[in-house]
Amino acid sequence: MHTILSIAGSDSSGGAGIQADLKTITCLGEYGMTVITALTAQNTTGVGRVETVSVPMVKAQLDAVFLDIRPDAVKLGMIATPEIMLAICEKLIAYQAERIVVDPVMVATSGSTLMENRTVQTLKESLLPLADVITPNISEAGVLSGISIREKEDMVTAAEKIATYYKGAILIKGGHLSNTADDLLYQRGQQLWITGQRIDNENTHGTGCTLSSAIAAFLAKGCSVEESVRYAKDYVTEAISANLNLGRGRGPLCHNHAIRKATS
Repeated sequence: MHTILSIAGSDSSGGAGIQADLKTITCLGEYGMTVITALTAQNTTGVGRVETVSVPMVKAQLDAVFLDIRPDAVKLGMIATPEIMLAICEKLIAYQAERIVVDPVMVATSGSTLMENRTVQTLKESLLPLADVITPNISEAGVLSGISIREKEDMVTAAEKIATYYKGAILIKGGHLSNTADDLLYQRGQQLWITGQRIDNENTHGTGCTLSSAIAAFLAKGCSVEESVRYAKDYVTEAISANLNLGRGRGPLCHNHAIRKATS
């Protein structure tokens, strides 16, 4: 069994963050571990409160994982402060972590801000250089590139700008475009469009967390970046298509859709 470490925030409603990552990794047949960076009081309608975990505790969690069950891949999500981010970078370098996927979580699906502005520069300078794959959505890619993204052509321009300081694979998610759900995978100057089916379902809480942890899981299995992205996108599409309907806002995905189908 392959091992995947999720470094992210906790979602009390279970739809995003650490909880979504563990569900995804488990449903894909692998073993998930966690380093919690923040506690959030949130649900499908928004984020009510965030409390960050202390830097020493974040470091202790990382040591506990890497010194016992070394992860085959690492997924990073919500990291609220530069101090926590730098501590994580220090440990990832020290332990020579591999197959690193960074989901630069800046804004929740509900619209709530999850990353302080001063953390963005630390993200660009310290964390992104360690990543093999980054998975920004349109808003996040806009912040990382400094341009406004409205069309698919803007996604290409944004990827090109990000590639001037980041050398890994860039997956810009197009789910927030008005007329398409296609994602752009940009690697070593080459662009590849991963076509997607737009599904009539507003329950998409935790989609980004789920996609990035699925990519990490498939990388751990030995798949290429392109294969991992395609398989992960298929998994997310099926999880949305299952039409789970929980909560009063944007509800979560049905991570265990395949299990429910097999046992129904």
